Amino acid sequence: MIPILLKILISLGFLSYVASANVVPFERLDINNSVLLILDLQVGLYHLARDFDATLYHNNLLAHASLGQLFNIPVVMTTSAETGPNGPLPKEIVEMYPNASFVKRQGEVDAWDNPEFRAAIEATGRKQIIVGGITTDVCTTFLALSLRSEGYSVFANVEASGTTTELIRDVSNSRMQAAGVQLMSTFAIVCDLMRDWRNVPGAAEVIPWLDRYFPIYGDLARAHGAAVLNGTLVLGEAALIG
Repeated sequence: MIPILLKILISLGFLSYVASANVVPFERLDINNSVLLILDLQVGLYHLARDFDATLYHNNLLAHASLGQLFNIPVVMTTSAETGPNGPLPKEIVEMYPNASFVKRQGEVDAWDNPEFRAAIEATGRKQIIVGGITTDVCTTFLALSLRSEGYSVFANVEASGTTTELIRDVSNSRMQAAGVQLMSTFAIVCDLMRDWRNVPGAAEVIPWLDRYFPIYGDLARAHGAAVLNGTLVLGEAALIG
């Protein structure tokens, strides 16, 4: 009886060790060590993103792409076979970064298989990769896993990647998470890069950005500003803040 119990305890201990070995330590985004990756966010592939409302997802793509401007971090753009049905990047994104590295892959599905793309990432000298791509299960996941195998920290913007179904999205996110990829929202990425509202970029730069791309917070700021300018309370409001 005792040997059997001992084997069970040893097995449980081993499983706990394996589980803890796969835990990724908390790592914060560092504005001085981050690079923004615009991965295959192409106008043709956009139609495969069925796990989001189409209008919302279009806004998400532009919000993700504009992070490089907001925080002045290096940007690498890449497309996959854009002369075919995948199509080019949206004009609005291309115009954001006329001087950024832009690798137009002719056939490689995993962007890391392209030497020019790999060189563009390495040339930044940075180890934290913020990525969003279409599709989540192929373009984003394949590259995220490749980057993790090369020792990069990967922060996948779950609002900037899209795929054909919610099931495929969830399975793909689980696969990335198991490999140590950190899954984040656009708002979380913004806040982690900013760190403090008193920084630069801080409230003065970020609130107008939020008003454009995350209007729920923009309206919160507008309501506060209006209340301050108005300088009055209606009946019942004093009880809420007193």
